[in-house]
Amino acid sequence: MKDRVRLTIEDGVAHLRLDRPEKMNALDPAMFEAIIDAGTRLGARKDVRAVVLSGEGRAFCAGLDLDRLVATTNGDPLLPDVDLTHRTHSCANYAQHLVWLWRELPVPVIAAVHGVAFGGGFQLALGADLRFFAPGTKLAIIEAKWGLVPDMCGTQLMRGLARDDVVRELTYTARVFSAEEALAYGFATRLADDPVAAALATAHDIAGRSPDAIRAAKRLLNLATAPDAATGLAAETAEQAALLGTPDHVEAVRSNLEGRAPRWSHA
Repeated sequence: MKDRVRLTIEDGVAHLRLDRPEKMNALDPAMFEAIIDAGTRLGARKDVRAVVLSGEGRAFCAGLDLDRLVATTNGDPLLPDVDLTHRTHSCANYAQHLVWLWRELPVPVIAAVHGVAFGGGFQLALGADLRFFAPGTKLAIIEAKWGLVPDMCGTQLMRGLARDDVVRELTYTARVFSAEEALAYGFATRLADDPVAAALATAHDIAGRSPDAIRAAKRLLNLATAPDAATGLAAETAEQAALLGTPDHVEAVRSNLEGRAPRWSHA
């Protein structure tokens, strides 16, 4: 875990930093493992009252590591030795668990986002209770660019934050949008010049409240905002599995890497 994330805990506030700055904290198998391991350990601790997620370097998280995307065009799985069709973590598969575990964590989670948050990185931020974005941060539901769909809880989390037509437009186009737009859409809780400092300050405010009351409040709010998530998460996996390795998925990846217009099989 040491070469992918850094975790500190002070006065009841845990701060988990994604620490792969040379790759803009892209999600490779080791990053998946490190984030899930850290989240699992935090969920078991009674002394943690709030959590901040942030990224080191130029970005919060650029999404799935490009090497994994390229590997899928050769018939390899998105994540080696992982069967994403199985519900391995309650209602979620392994990849979804990277995001959903923060929603199920018994204490509030705040994402401090800067630079970029694309694809899986954007969905990771959505898993938090609150999202503080630095002005100028670039965001995208990027999966359509690669011939895929958001399959890390995005469909279940976006629906409670932004209007349906906004979610559809951003998903269908894979358009990059700004933190300022995210605030207007409902994805951002607030903009902050220093989102980490703002997130830590809010986390410490939360940590000063009754721990039992805060945990109870999160349980109630989760019940109110995630009806039948299991069906939606299973559908994400089924749709993604049907797309991976198809001619159009391979063409989407290759055309982007080669900087040319795609040639779709159904054109």
